[in-house]
Amino acid sequence: MSILMSFKMAIKSIFSNKVRSILTMLGIIIGVLAVIVMVNLVNASMMGMREWMDKMGTNIIEVSIYRQGDTTRSVGPAQMEQLARDNPDVIEYISPNISGNKTVKSGNRNYNGRITGVGDHYAEINKRALKYGDFFSSSEVRNRSSVAVIGEYTRQKLFGNRNPVGQTIRIDGEVFTVIGVFEQMESELTEWGEDAGVWIPYTRAMRLFKSNVINDYTVTSVDENNSKAAETLIRNYLFKIFQTEDYWVYNQAESLQEMNQEINGMTFLAAAIAGISLLVGGIGIMNIMLVTVTERTREIGIRKAVGAKTRTILLQFLIESASISCMGGLIGIGLGIVGSEFATMAMQLPSVPMVDQLPIILFSFGFSAMVGIFFGFYPAFKAARMKPIDALRYE
Repeated sequence: MSILMSFKMAIKSIFSNKVRSILTMLGIIIGVLAVIVMVNLVNASMMGMREWMDKMGTNIIEVSIYRQGDTTRSVGPAQMEQLARDNPDVIEYISPNISGNKTVKSGNRNYNGRITGVGDHYAEINKRALKYGDFFSSSEVRNRSSVAVIGEYTRQKLFGNRNPVGQTIRIDGEVFTVIGVFEQMESELTEWGEDAGVWIPYTRAMRLFKSNVINDYTVTSVDENNSKAAETLIRNYLFKIFQTEDYWVYNQAESLQEMNQEINGMTFLAAAIAGISLLVGGIGIMNIMLVTVTERTREIGIRKAVGAKTRTILLQFLIESASISCMGGLIGIGLGIVGSEFATMAMQLPSVPMVDQLPIILFSFGFSAMVGIFFGFYPAFKAARMKPIDALRYE
């Protein structure tokens, strides 16, 4: 008997017992569905985090110094900027940061906004584009100029839909000239979002906040590959000054690698958990195939009596079990793809492209076929080993 004929007989057997076949496939369907949905959700989460990190900058290093004030053990913006100038092959930009909340007012409109003092490279570091005007220059930073760049939320809050460049605002009673407005970053404007706040030169912010030290710095390495070298350079430089770890250095590129490792572990765990369903489905296939062998004992006896070979009987039942498993796998794949789309939409995650889903789809289908063959082998072997005389006598 040819393989094609065996396959036709297998399909006929499956459809002649539809309810039993569907129940047999159920474990495989659920297993494949779970594997695809779980893995795609993990991949979508990883894509979302990667997009967020790319937007923030994977070459960004955050530095916070805990203890300042001792004249023999302190670091100022001039020293940090000199470190960048001395290492242009590793460090690209440095921006000192100092922030706090103050009342921001324009005319009769006001709100309690976040004021952030930064360096002249803040926009490049954070990849912020300007909708109106320009960002402040290095000379405006040096001269402690009373200039400000505002977010879209602040613009609408204080100026409505007008272009505010050239207009003045009052921060805690002190007058600042608006020279620029950042492009909107977030889809929804909120008081505490990325589009709220006012940015001024850090030198002017130190006077505004009555502070003589800067504790926070944002550093960018030349590229992501140099981020570790930049981190090590900063750590060594600060340790020489403080002689103890009175500082915190956060490397976003390294954190991304750690997150990727954690996500890969989650992917493996999710696939392993879902694989249990495939295992249970395989046991179900073996049980049903054993029942099928028992039901068709006389048929097996007749076929062997008229000359059917042992390997023919073995192949027929293996094809039947593999067909059940593969059909369940195909149904599970279809449901898994649809389920993944709904799940990512519900969780507001990016959709995983089909080309990226292909490996897990092929793996799920191949694994389901292997489950059918593996768990179908014993029933098929039992059928193939039957003696014709015993099978014909079976009632």
